[in-house]
Amino acid sequence: MFRLTSPSFDSGGEIPQRFTCEGQDVSPELGWSGVPSGTRSLALIVDDPDAPDPARPMRTWVHWVLFNIPPTVSGLAEGAGEAELPPGTRQGLNDWKRTGYGGPCPPIGRHRYFHKLYALDVVLEDLDRPTKTTLEQAMKGHVLAAAELVGTYQKTGR
Repeated sequence: MFRLTSPSFDSGGEIPQRFTCEGQDVSPELGWSGVPSGTRSLALIVDDPDAPDPARPMRTWVHWVLFNIPPTVSGLAEGAGEAELPPGTRQGLNDWKRTGYGGPCPPIGRHRYFHKLYALDVVLEDLDRPTKTTLEQAMKGHVLAAAELVGTYQKTGR
């Protein structure tokens, strides 16, 4: 079974402040197992479907887009910036219009943050710095399996 986990937070649990805009805003450590045979690359999308207000969500906010992660890799270290990413891994644009991880920073209420890992049967062509939508279009028909890890966060005092 294809699984995505983190020693930083439990599935359905609170994401520690360290990984948010109120902390160091570094990516949490992620690990995975059960990568299906035939996988040629992995892709990771982290997003928040509760923006801007969980009581009245209006859009999904994208926090991190990675693709062409080698299938031999079993996770990402905490604070995985450009220099720490596995060789060949490419980054797409988040909704701050930049590459890299942007941690939870909800304006109101408790939001859910979906970490979605995809096993693909291809290495994707150079998509430059794709948005989530562009990456999802490129992955169509190539997803062998998907794994998901959800964490929540609410700003201090809100």
